[in-house]
Amino acid sequence: MRLLIVEDEKRLAVSLARGLTAEGFAVDVVHDGLEGLHRASEGAYDLVILDIMLPGMNGYRVCSNLRAAGHEVPILMLTAKDGEYDEAEGLDTGADDYLTKPFSYVVLVARVRALLRRRGAGTAAPVLTVGSLRIDTAARRVVRGEDEIALTAKEFAVLEQLALRAGQVVSKAEILEHVWDFAYDGDPNIVEVYISTLRRKLGASAIRTVRGAGYRLEAK
Repeated sequence: MRLLIVEDEKRLAVSLARGLTAEGFAVDVVHDGLEGLHRASEGAYDLVILDIMLPGMNGYRVCSNLRAAGHEVPILMLTAKDGEYDEAEGLDTGADDYLTKPFSYVVLVARVRALLRRRGAGTAAPVLTVGSLRIDTAARRVVRGEDEIALTAKEFAVLEQLALRAGQVVSKAEILEHVWDFAYDGDPNIVEVYISTLRRKLGASAIRTVRGAGYRLEAK
């Protein structure tokens, strides 16, 4: 899943990005409301974490502009303000949830996962079954029969992208877009490295390479 953080407190933004990246998300960060609106309007994100007090354009206006343009991306608002009127204004502009600073990082991650599950309800099951594999997207666990297969956060994120479209070809570019962040400028062959690791753990025939097109998760 790909997240956008719009937060002008740079230390907080970097800290959140590092933590969420470790959880397996691809994370982009901007520090200005106008840039946040531009990025979020591109439609490439699964969730936006949006501060209210921002230079350029405040979070309320960013949120209302996104909703007015028809963007339904889940928005979790952050603010140093406190009070029911601030919360009401945030929700009235179209935010899906609201978190007041200072907040617990554990609570933020829980809210993020809850919003993503809510968005996926009706479009993707929390547990994906592909052949003998059961992929629990909420608990981040992969089980085959009675055996759990230990995966790193990035390995799980790559597998999840394949499992969401099991039996279909998923391109390297699509995996990069959803698992690594916008600023990633490293070797695109990193995807092949993770595919190779997943094959060692899941079985060589679990993921098929479709030359020139991408990868397909097979039901085994």
